[in-house]
Amino acid sequence: MRRRDFVASLGLACWPSALQAAQEPRRRIGLLLGFPQSDPLTPVNLAALHEGLKAVGLEEGRNIQIEARWPGIDAQMTRTFAKELISLKPDVIVAGTNQVVTILMQETQTIPIVFVYIGDPIGSRYAETLARPGKNLTGFANFEGPIGGKWLELLKEIAPQTKRIGFVYHPAAAPHLEFLEVSKATAPSFGLQLTAIPVTSQAEIDQGITAFAKAGTDGGIVVPPHALTLGASKLVAELATRHRLPGVYGDRIFARHGGLLSFGIYPPDQLRRAGSYVRRILDGDKPGDLPVQLPVKYEMIVNLKTANAFGLSPPPSLLGRADEVID
Repeated sequence: MRRRDFVASLGLACWPSALQAAQEPRRRIGLLLGFPQSDPLTPVNLAALHEGLKAVGLEEGRNIQIEARWPGIDAQMTRTFAKELISLKPDVIVAGTNQVVTILMQETQTIPIVFVYIGDPIGSRYAETLARPGKNLTGFANFEGPIGGKWLELLKEIAPQTKRIGFVYHPAAAPHLEFLEVSKATAPSFGLQLTAIPVTSQAEIDQGITAFAKAGTDGGIVVPPHALTLGASKLVAELATRHRLPGVYGDRIFARHGGLLSFGIYPPDQLRRAGSYVRRILDGDKPGDLPVQLPVKYEMIVNLKTANAFGLSPPPSLLGRADEVID
């Protein structure tokens, strides 16, 4: 065969796959995240999601269409947007926060869901096991139970004079109950006396933290993320400042509002990783057969301005490990 004919035959051989790629049907992906579109991290989160999708051959405008909704922490708005997305018959929904996923589960048992920013998937009844979650959903958990002990360790490191710890939690949130139990078991090893502060409203947050502060001057607080605590993040930070309570928080928004230290997942990383599961589901894998993945990247933010106001001097070893220092 002459070289020209050989090259031509290669082109013909490659043509069907190229044509198939060009004609790949556009699939619809729903996106329902439990924070407002105005959140400063939203552009970074979206860029990470697109990056993760592109890495597996999915690009908006070419072979996928993304329908995004931003309900924030409003439960009624979340349900409205969930119904709206479901009516569009998406091929898969990427959903973030326990509140969002719980509402979606009530609205559909058939549309595949890839979750992110989820605490305790098993306790929250999103997964039968981490290895094989079952049902129509899988995804990425934002914390493991031992994180409760890590928060206490960090509090003792940045505020070593702390003797009492007020653990602010929502009594109906399965992840919070797991974190609380781990923290109770761990507290004595750090020389801490733990007081559980159950809250179901912002008024109870105010009352609970204020009452804890009045019991002594050697206290600090730990606040895990939840729709309630995230929505009250400014209030929580203000209370901690007013009562001079060093605090460790499970989400960066608290440090942004004046909280002493936050330690939690790096949200864009989970959305980036979600792209691979979206691809696998679109290719035919059942979500219930895909294992729930645990975090691989955490971030620590230290608010040095708050530390100075409290008269604290964070050790250089701690500041050196921080991903960000606010001063």
